[in-house]
Amino acid sequence: MEPTLHPEPHPLLAVPGHIYVHVPFCARRCSYCDFAIAVRREVPVVQYLDAITAEIVTRRIGPSAGSFHSLYFGGGTPSKLGAGIGEITKLISTTAELPISALGEVTVEANPEDINPGVVAAWVKAGVNRVSLGVQSFDDSVLAWMHRTHNAAQVMAAVEILGGEGIANFSIDLIFSVPETLNRDWSRDLDLALSLEPGHLSVYGLTIEPHTPLGRWTARGQTTESPEERYEAEFLEADRRLAGAGFLHYEVSNYARPGCEAVHNSSYWQGAPYLGLGPSAHGFDGARRRWNAREYARWCELVLAGTDPIEGDEVIGPAQRAAERIYLGLRTTTGLELGVEEFERASRWVDEGWAERVQDRLVLTPRGWLRLDALAVALAAY
Repeated sequence: MEPTLHPEPHPLLAVPGHIYVHVPFCARRCSYCDFAIAVRREVPVVQYLDAITAEIVTRRIGPSAGSFHSLYFGGGTPSKLGAGIGEITKLISTTAELPISALGEVTVEANPEDINPGVVAAWVKAGVNRVSLGVQSFDDSVLAWMHRTHNAAQVMAAVEILGGEGIANFSIDLIFSVPETLNRDWSRDLDLALSLEPGHLSVYGLTIEPHTPLGRWTARGQTTESPEERYEAEFLEADRRLAGAGFLHYEVSNYARPGCEAVHNSSYWQGAPYLGLGPSAHGFDGARRRWNAREYARWCELVLAGTDPIEGDEVIGPAQRAAERIYLGLRTTTGLELGVEEFERASRWVDEGWAERVQDRLVLTPRGWLRLDALAVALAAY
């Protein structure tokens, strides 16, 4: 009798140095948001934890192959998991065969209204050492227009709780260039953000996406996009104010006090491999990018049935790799290494004050970052 042949199982996928976990749940969709989220009145924490476990098993993710640097919970609103965050850090720790203390930078994106002493204490016990607060504004009327579910007083309380429970490393997100009709005082928002003494600040210009409440309001003429002049003025004001307060503008949208730069996000800009878990999560192994099923229900269905939830992938070829090298290099203060001929092509940028030459690297100025996309395309075209 011929022996029965069994296919060899796929080899274990070693955990890379960075992991992103997408937690899609939100109480409400923000007016500007086009991310992959799942609006839930009651968050299905147990189902989600079961599904994350199933994805790790199904994709045969195994021990870490080397040093581990960061674990990032993004969303959606990861803080909606509450103490469930700890179940995932334990799962990652076990899978990577590393103690929780060796997980490096562990960040949770959080809404201010979800912060309470019990939850934060549980996060600290689970290895969380950094929290990114989605503040966006300190003006309650602007927050209501954005469909945010917190108010300014809850931001102040959240920061106090974080410090009281031992998380000194926190970041604040702010959105600038909102419609002029809102009468938002951008300078006041910067004042209040700085008064809380965060280690890190991210500032994002409001973008109108078509399939969002804001996109529909704009299409109906109920609101209008802020003019470019206002966008530029508020971006440059943030740069000036934060630099004066001791922050390094180390990436186009990100500022940090020395030593508080985001390890996880920096890995993206450096082109490092990372693992993505959860619905819509992307991953990159150094040569190939893949992404999971976008919708929460579909992702759950696949992983709980023992099926890889991959929705698509692409091999990064030489042309795309070159284009990404230019774009990622120009968006940070590390800059882009250029040859003599490339510097000649970019000489106008230096003359216009959009860039500076730092030894063999081209580094954009804040005014240059306002033109990042156009400059990257122009350089890639040669």
